[in-house]
Amino acid sequence: MAATNPHEALHARWRETVDRVRAVAEPDPGPYADDLLARWGEPQRRYHTVDHLAAVLGHLDTLAPHADDIETVRLAAWFHDAVYRPDRSENEERSAHLAERALPELGVDHARTAEVARLVRLTVSHDPGPGDRDGETLCDADLAVLGGTPGEYARYAAAVREEYGFVPDDLFLEGRAAVLRQLLALPRLFRTPLGHDRWELLARRNLTTELELLTG
Repeated sequence: MAATNPHEALHARWRETVDRVRAVAEPDPGPYADDLLARWGEPQRRYHTVDHLAAVLGHLDTLAPHADDIETVRLAAWFHDAVYRPDRSENEERSAHLAERALPELGVDHARTAEVARLVRLTVSHDPGPGDRDGETLCDADLAVLGGTPGEYARYAAAVREEYGFVPDDLFLEGRAAVLRQLLALPRLFRTPLGHDRWELLARRNLTTELELLTG
């Protein structure tokens, strides 16, 4: 029977991915999906939610031909914001540690586990090195929201502000403007050919508009 709600669909996706990358069928990956989805559903989240996870996995389906090992990239997507507190700076490191603990328990080999953790840590900078096709694929999928329609981008920006609701307006404006300038200074936001063709121009337009609204 087809999955009837987003959580069931994600459960099925997680199980399929885990089963493709391990040599044995045990332990049951279901409880691990429950734990991850509970993390993604924590109340402090407004943008880094289950919807974001689902969106990244969907973008990975589109970008899959670019990856060297798309299943490892999919595992990294599940973990990349699994630990998320907007008032802390070590979220990616703690998310990588979670992957390093959970994946061996599931029967995923150490080399693949290490690669998942590396990819999770890469989402701190979104700056994969030359030839890092898996890193390019994950980073493009994670940043694809920047290349949405103006309405989609506005909802994203509003959700980010809600996540940082504890930050006073003047400090948030300063920090957010710095992030936008840093992104706009990159020679390429999207490293995969498809991501660049599909999202680069729209993303730069969205980022520029937000920066003008914040500083105008």
